[in-house]
Amino acid sequence: MNLSLAYLGPTGTNSETAALAYAKWLTAHQNQTATLCPYPSIALALQSVVKGKVDYAVVPIENSVEGSVTVVLDTLWQSENLQVHQELTIPILHGLLSYAQSLEQIKTVYSHPQALAQCQKWLEKFLPQAQLVPTNSTTEGIQKLKDDLTTAAVSAPRAAELYQVPLLRQDIKDRPDNCTRFWIVSSHDIKNGSHLSLAFSLPQNAPGALVKALEIFARREINLSKIESRPTKRYLGEYIFFIDLEGNSHNIEIRDALSDLSACTEVLKIFGNYNLLDAD
Repeated sequence: MNLSLAYLGPTGTNSETAALAYAKWLTAHQNQTATLCPYPSIALALQSVVKGKVDYAVVPIENSVEGSVTVVLDTLWQSENLQVHQELTIPILHGLLSYAQSLEQIKTVYSHPQALAQCQKWLEKFLPQAQLVPTNSTTEGIQKLKDDLTTAAVSAPRAAELYQVPLLRQDIKDRPDNCTRFWIVSSHDIKNGSHLSLAFSLPQNAPGALVKALEIFARREINLSKIESRPTKRYLGEYIFFIDLEGNSHNIEIRDALSDLSACTEVLKIFGNYNLLDAD
């Protein structure tokens, strides 16, 4: 069986690296093949799943340096049929690609905002004169380099080989342990999984409202591995709360917790059970 995987393209992005790792896992563990389908934005990759154009989307959900990818959280909340199937984590490398002969020549650096932020200290130290220009992906700016020797792009070293562009610096990321969690998302849920993600809004912004919701998990000793808020986009000061927890929604303790949570929240969305995959 051949599956289609949407990801943030074009070729050479870290999202493609994650999609290739997942395709390799599918072949090794489920005897399935995959066709990679690049999209110009993360939102469009997710919408391709919603519209039934592809089977899965491989999207970044959290970077160890810059935190959550908010467009993924917002799209999950706004969509009715997106479910997380699996998660994989890959190490992130950011090289400096340019036809310039030296760093002093570079006046403009292109890359995705996340990549620029993950290399912020290096760029401030070694390219203080350069203007940082955000692009839709880490490889989009590579197209501009050949016509202007004063430009550079922050992208994966692999992209230098793919696009035949000189790699001026091998890795310029600020943190050596930089890595990103990716979610594999589809339009149908699965029962198996060691982790669960969900989100909820509260009926009113009242004292103790969030504590009441969180105590539901604390009483049952259910471990919450992550919690964060995002604005509802309706009123200032009104939030949606996103939670990752350890366990499966079919476990009786978690099932009862979700039932109690539903009773004290305005909207509750379950994003699915999933396992953490070994990217190797």
